[in-house]
Amino acid sequence: YFLFFFNYSFSNDGSIIYMLLDKGMVKIQTFPEKAPNTVKRIIKLSKDGFYDGLVFHRVIPGFMAQGGDPKGNGTGGSGENLKAEFNDIKHERGIVSMARSNEPDSADSQFFICYDSHPFLDGNYTVWGKVIKGMNLIDRIPGGKGQNGQVLSNPTKIISMRVK
Repeated sequence: YFLFFFNYSFSNDGSIIYMLLDKGMVKIQTFPEKAPNTVKRIIKLSKDGFYDGLVFHRVIPGFMAQGGDPKGNGTGGSGENLKAEFNDIKHERGIVSMARSNEPDSADSQFFICYDSHPFLDGNYTVWGKVIKGMNLIDRIPGGKGQNGQVLSNPTKIISMRVK
């Protein structure tokens, strides 16, 4: 008898999230092997249309753009907190990570996309993806003029977020 062993990778290379903005399509590679529960939640919320029409409510040029809040002011979410899945992925340009309060297990639906490298975030926020196409569109999101980058008028909308 011959036994054949195939090198199957069960770590799943991750789904792609397609985030449509008014200026074009942003593709985000997910990292289910690094943040399985977070990726699962983002995929579910995306498939359910949760993010459709939500805005980037906090944008700090050179730092990050934050969205995913149904209230549009940084206080809302889907109503279900996630346990933190801090990992070894560095917060570099294009990295997508979960926003949270001071409580580590308080992430819900809000996420942020890094404009640059920010080592002080490493190991303190759940990284779940990376922009692999369309970072130029994220760069074009206007910075917030309010306190702590709050977008006061004409926020950039997420037209839709879907998984393929």
